[in-house]
Amino acid sequence: MLTQDPLLLYQFKSTPMPPEAWIVRWLWLIPALPTLVAGVISLLRKEFRRLSSGLAIASLSCSLLLSIAALGHAIRTRNLLLHLGFGASFHETVNFTWFTFGSSTVDLGWVLDPLSAVMMVMVCFVGLLIFIYSTGYMEHDENFTRFFCFLSLFAGAMLGVVIANSLLLLFMCWELVGLTSYLLIGFWYQKPSAAAAAKKAFITTRFGDVFFLLGIVWLFSQTGTLLFYNHEAGNLEGLALGGLIAQHAGFGFTVAGAIGLLIFCGAVGKSGQLPLHVWLPDAMEGPTPVSALIHAATMVAAGVYLIARVYPLMSAGLNAHGTTAALTIVTWVGAATAVFAALIAVAQNDIKRILAYSTVSQLGYMMAGLGLGGVAVGMFHLITHAFFKALLFLGAGSVIHGTHEEQDIRRMGGLKVDMPLTFITYAIGMLALCGFPLFFSGFWSKDGILEAAHAGAIKGPFYLLAFGALLTAFYMTRQVCYVFFGYWRGHHDAHESAPVMTVPLAILAFFAMALGLIGTPAWPWFRSFLEGRAAPFTFHGFAEPGLMSLMAISSGIVLFGLWLGWKLYGNRSPRAEEPDVLEKAAPHLWAGLRDRLYVDEFYGATVIAFYAWWARVTDWLDQRLWGGLVRLVAWLFNLWAHLNRIFDVDAIDGGFNKACEELSTGAGLLSRVESGRVQSYLRILALAAVVLAAILFWSSRP
Repeated sequence: MLTQDPLLLYQFKSTPMPPEAWIVRWLWLIPALPTLVAGVISLLRKEFRRLSSGLAIASLSCSLLLSIAALGHAIRTRNLLLHLGFGASFHETVNFTWFTFGSSTVDLGWVLDPLSAVMMVMVCFVGLLIFIYSTGYMEHDENFTRFFCFLSLFAGAMLGVVIANSLLLLFMCWELVGLTSYLLIGFWYQKPSAAAAAKKAFITTRFGDVFFLLGIVWLFSQTGTLLFYNHEAGNLEGLALGGLIAQHAGFGFTVAGAIGLLIFCGAVGKSGQLPLHVWLPDAMEGPTPVSALIHAATMVAAGVYLIARVYPLMSAGLNAHGTTAALTIVTWVGAATAVFAALIAVAQNDIKRILAYSTVSQLGYMMAGLGLGGVAVGMFHLITHAFFKALLFLGAGSVIHGTHEEQDIRRMGGLKVDMPLTFITYAIGMLALCGFPLFFSGFWSKDGILEAAHAGAIKGPFYLLAFGALLTAFYMTRQVCYVFFGYWRGHHDAHESAPVMTVPLAILAFFAMALGLIGTPAWPWFRSFLEGRAAPFTFHGFAEPGLMSLMAISSGIVLFGLWLGWKLYGNRSPRAEEPDVLEKAAPHLWAGLRDRLYVDEFYGATVIAFYAWWARVTDWLDQRLWGGLVRLVAWLFNLWAHLNRIFDVDAIDGGFNKACEELSTGAGLLSRVESGRVQSYLRILALAAVVLAAILFWSSRP
């Protein structure tokens, strides 16, 4: 059903629905198809490799077609509403009762709106390219079938998060995403590092999910529903939001803001924000297609999407500066994460680890964009980042595959000659990530965030994000120079990857450039689509005050970072064992950045040490106190059993046995009398008569 104000709803119902309206009823098929195929593949034997990959690719292809139909329907619905002269923000939902307890019901449902429509297409399209790429990358893996089972379940769970109109349904799919990430990160479980990384990811994200669950419970207790949209009775609609902002939770937060922050904690875990970012760089221990899927289209995107979905809750009750306490925290956490991760990426030598910290940094940009500019600003960077980060991770996988599993950039070099297709596509992804001016999508999505930060009342996030942009251009130039320029420093000859791997790279490279067209000031289609406004094509958008100067500053920052990286690394061909230029200049700073600013060591010395100490305490309590109490109780029961045995066996049973023995003896004597011989009975009677006569005679004497 369509959620709008009553007047608009009446006029909309009087207008014929677009012919694709069936897609709303069948939207559940989009996550269901890959999930169902995952179940089918789980029943196949290892030998059915081609069948398993074919089923996975076919299911996600069908989901992509349905997602495109859903996006087309959303676009037509928006255009229809604009034609009627109303705001085109809409939510079409299908809700149903899952179960009832007492007078309360638990409802689930799915929603189609501009936000879910664009997200579904991105997840399906990028995921499909990763699936196809995986058939080449995992070709020789003995667990090929199991890999595509987990991959399909991962995609299905993420799509469930996207279409959910219920916070409960979203949380269920959210936990499935966490489970499948554990299975995929630890896919090569025979490697201790992979098994440890899987456990680290699973446990770390659980910390955030505990607070997320508390937020769900609190929201349900306040609103009586977990549906987002439901005839103006959902918890993201006017009536519920009005009640939530009318109550204060303390420390300057309304109940809406406090619940929003609890939900944000779940996003902090999934999207690798400070201080729960530590699992994300280690997620590279899984196969490279898994890294691409996690870092681009699924797991980390889930946290950003969650905040975009509950944005009405976090933005309810805007203050004089146009923000809320909850959004301010989201902004600062994002900005700090962006710079923190970018600093660490400068000193990493593993090709995938550099990209992993880059992901953490870019997720910080997305969170800051949500906090500063709203849903459209943050989501545009999420969409563009999904394409160029998938391109970079798959490009890194191509490099690793072509260099015989080498991942240390110091042992590469000169690959632009041996792997030209990989080099060209990787360079496009690198320039998009850096935000190279005008021609790459990352420039427009990053500039949207910087513009929102610059317009904010507090300039701190803007300076942090600008510094992060400089660092991004620098460390990505360093990586490209080490990998593709200079001479080959490895142990084996490199070779270009097969077309099944390079064709997806070319497609992703095209979109890494082309997607910027829908987010320029001349045609801000993406932002207008999410915000329900018309988006005419006009160059007057560049005339916005301060925009051109900000674009110039942003471009200058990026170009300076690229120049500095090329200056330090572009004209050098260092030996693999030779220290880095920055390491020579500032060895102590370099060591700190190389060791990830000792965050893992800090957690090891505090949180993990505390839990280890607490485990020893509980073990002592279990062994000495609780175990002692159990042994004492057992001894008391044994004593009681012993006393009971004495009383039962010696007293009761003994007395009963003695009585039985006497009865038996008496019965024996009587049995001799009762012989059955008449003569004996007559003698006894005679004797008794004599005795009786004697007694009578004796008693009758005077």
